[in-house]
Amino acid sequence: MAMNVGSGGGDDEVMVDINTTPLIDVMLVLLIMFIITIPIQTHAVKMNMPVPSNAPPPPKPPEVVRIDVDFDGTIGWNGEIVNGRADLDNRLAQIAALPDQPEVHLRPNKLVTYKHVAGVMASAQRLGVTKIGLVGNEQFTN
Repeated sequence: MAMNVGSGGGDDEVMVDINTTPLIDVMLVLLIMFIITIPIQTHAVKMNMPVPSNAPPPPKPPEVVRIDVDFDGTIGWNGEIVNGRADLDNRLAQIAALPDQPEVHLRPNKLVTYKHVAGVMASAQRLGVTKIGLVGNEQFTN
C-alpha cells in the first residue's frame, strides 16, 4: 500500500503564493524605526518670566488700564463701555504708542466665551501692547 502524495506527473509546479514572512519582518523593523525617530512632544506653554534684578522699585506705581469683558462680549475700558472693536483698537494703539506703557489688566467674566477674550488679547498683541495680564482668575476655581 503506497500513498501518492503530490501530483501524478513529475512536473514541478510553481508556487504562486507570496512569502509574507520577510515582508512582516521588514514592516516590523520599519515600525520600530518610526517609533524611535518620533520626537517626544512636550505639551508646555512657553512663558517669558521676569528676571530678578537688584534694581530699586519704581518711585510711583504704574498706571493701570482695566479692560472688562462682560458675559455677552461687551467690552469696558476703566468702567466705560467701548463702542465696538474699532474704538478698542484706537485706545490700544494710543497705549502702544506711549514710551512707558501702562499696565493693561484684562478681566473676563466667568460666563464669556473665549473668542471675545482672545479677540481682545490678539488686538493688544497686534498693536504692540506689551504689559498685559489676566486679572480675576480666582472666579474660575469653582
